[in-house]
Amino acid sequence: MKILIFTEGTVTMQSTAIGVDREERVKQSVGNVTSVNDFRSYIPNEGAVDKLDNWKSQGAEIFYLTSRTLPNEIDDVRFVLDKHHFPDPQNLLYRKENQEYKDLAEELIPSIFIEDDCESIGGENEMTYPYIRPETKSKIHSIIVEEFAGIDNLPDDLGDLERYEPI
Repeated sequence: MKILIFTEGTVTMQSTAIGVDREERVKQSVGNVTSVNDFRSYIPNEGAVDKLDNWKSQGAEIFYLTSRTLPNEIDDVRFVLDKHHFPDPQNLLYRKENQEYKDLAEELIPSIFIEDDCESIGGENEMTYPYIRPETKSKIHSIIVEEFAGIDNLPDDLGDLERYEPI
């Protein structure tokens, strides 16, 4: 089973987000505070690493999708994944020239794709899943979480995750 998960806003967040609630994290992102663009200083969103480790221990292969496209920023995202011991950090996907997020998802065809609702940058128009071709969408279970809310509330069991539908 392959799980594709968006990085920024879903499993990582700016360093100034420590100790503040989700709404403040969104405000920081909208306000473009300095740490929002310091990708090397990003931190895991709550218990994201533990949740991903748990899914990996059940046989999932974890893939990450980043919004970054510049080589130095991609290196920063890799650094964060390594530094904080995210599982499978080598599986970092990023857009190359003329690629869109949907292209990467359609190429990988994960069993599960987890992304946030992109509240701070425009909502659904900025998300990935809505733009995936219908014939590919039918093969991918989409889970959308609130931006900066983390993935802690998602099921621990992979079978339950495959059937998970937010309320």
